[in-house]
Amino acid sequence: TLWENYGITSYIRGSAQQLIWQSYYLLEETLTYEKPDVVVYNVLAMKYNEPQKEAYNRLTLDGMKLSKSKIGAIKASMMEGEDFITYLFPLLRYHSRWSELTAEDFKYLLKKDTLSHNGYLMRIDTKPVNVIPKGKKLPNYQFGSNSYDYLDKITKLCKENGIKLILIKSPSIYPYWYEEWDEQIVTYAKENDLTYINFLDVADEIGIDYNMDTFDGGLHLNLSGAEKFSRYFGKILSETYGVPDQRTNPKVKKIWDEKVKFYYDMKADQEREMAEFGYLKSYGAQAQQLEEE
Repeated sequence: TLWENYGITSYIRGSAQQLIWQSYYLLEETLTYEKPDVVVYNVLAMKYNEPQKEAYNRLTLDGMKLSKSKIGAIKASMMEGEDFITYLFPLLRYHSRWSELTAEDFKYLLKKDTLSHNGYLMRIDTKPVNVIPKGKKLPNYQFGSNSYDYLDKITKLCKENGIKLILIKSPSIYPYWYEEWDEQIVTYAKENDLTYINFLDVADEIGIDYNMDTFDGGLHLNLSGAEKFSRYFGKILSETYGVPDQRTNPKVKKIWDEKVKFYYDMKADQEREMAEFGYLKSYGAQAQQLEEE
């Protein structure tokens, strides 16, 4: 949608429960071969001040190429009792059960099907928001010092490279976004001359329908919701931040024509699966159960 409507090229370098220090090192790595005009960061991850789960760490870290940035990300993310070497060579994680490994363990070792579009995991299925959450009272609403340190590092890295940093809160219902958290980000943005947009505040203006535009009860937008969001945000990126329209660049257009085809082919395939099976058999199975936090 960003490309077709505004000629904006983009890539999502995010994964499930990606922690802010991981985002910093991914940005650092990205800048070794790419220099975007704008970096957009979703501030929900500020709620996590320490590493959470090994499984989520590996979703982010295992796919990184070996580099100084990957080593930094691993050291910042490791859980107690983990071995550094297993993040460099993930197969070593199974050293104690070699005899138990099956073909399933090696299924995606050498070849993986492409299931995402420039980092975007498409889902056309729908699971509506049945309950609007009420935030549980917290003992402390202050974001942690570690999270702030890495937000400072992201801000500094962007400014050093002439990149416009935009902080956002995506229009997702879950996990709950507290007013006290929002106030901290508003203050941080003002103090650091950054833009902060809480898209929950403009969900109606965007046209988000939480009965139709989420595939997991409000954690993430489905394709319908994502396209609405992209049209709205793309206008801001184009008109306010001057992100250039690349559709007149033949070289870039050729690349993105192929990406557009991949996008619509995947959409058609998901529509076929929904019609045939009633759920997405090859793209994440049935909408996941909502985990209340």
